[in-house]
Parts: sequence; structure tokens; C-alpha cells
Amino acid sequence: MPAEQPGEPARELRKVARVVLLDPEDRILLLHGYEPGDLSDTWWFTPGGGLEAGESREQAALRELAEETGITEVELGPVVWRRICSFPFDGRRWDQDEWYFLARTSQTLTATGFACGHTELELRSLRGLRWWTSAELSAAHETVYPTRLAELLRTLLDEGPPGEPVVLAPEIV
Repeated sequence: MPAEQPGEPARELRKVARVVLLDPEDRILLLHGYEPGDLSDTWWFTPGGGLEAGESREQAALRELAEETGITEVELGPVVWRRICSFPFDGRRWDQDEWYFLARTSQTLTATGFACGHTELELRSLRGLRWWTSAELSAAHETVYPTRLAELLRTLLDEGPPGEPVVLAPEIV
């Protein structure tokens, strides 16, 4: 985590559940986000978000997936990766403890926007979503989070889920 300033309290990590959602063709679903107010600052990332009061990580993963993509027909599997990250977004710093759940679906039709449950911030910062093959992800020149997602996905597809979640190196932006 970023060093705290003297006399400044440590920032609490936001608990986050993310979903590595695969379709029957082993494509992964990623959202395309951008910094509100700067349409040129874009990146791709897995669906997911913070836990609500009293919610488990599994519940948060399924809720966030439905809210962000409209996909509700999901087989939620194990946590495959964990990471700590910290990044600036929309004028504040986000410090997160992210768990990535493997999930499968045959529901490839997606929906976005207010009708799905997007927050005001999501409406101002999401450009869309798409399904990616492993090869497309490996060839991409765009920013993707986590930064090693192409390699991680290839390993996951080749070897299956790990026995224990893989702890990824922290990403501090």
C-alpha cells in the first residue's frame, strides 16, 4: 500500500469480489471503463465490486455481475486469484482487497445501464463490455486489470483452477 503520511491513519482496504466469467467457448467477459471526465484514459477489467453490509464475497460477486452485465445464470466456482491494489479514480484513492471467483455461464447476452442496476458512478465511467478469447486478450495493446490477466487466463484454461487461490503481486497505480 502507499506509504501513509506521518499522523495519517492507515486506509482500510475495501473488500471486493470480482468474477472471471467464462462462456462455453472459454471467452472471458470484461468491462470497458474510463476515468470520468477523460474519455482517453480507458482500461478493461473483470466485473465485480465492493461488498455491501452483511454480504459475503460470493453474494457480492453474483450481485455485482447481475448489476453490471445483466447475467444471472451463473455457476460460481472457487476463488482463483487474490490481490491488493490501490489506484486513483474519480478524484479519490481506492485501496482494495480483491478476490477473483471463477464462474461459468451459457448466458452470453448482456445488458448494461440503469436498468441493470448501475450506480451513478458506473453510468459515468463504463463504455461497454465484450467477450474476449484468450488469444485476443494476449494480443491486446490496451490496458487490462489485473495487468497479467492474459497470462493468468491462459494458465487457468490450461491447468484448471488452482488448489488454493494464487496471490498476485500488489498493483499500486
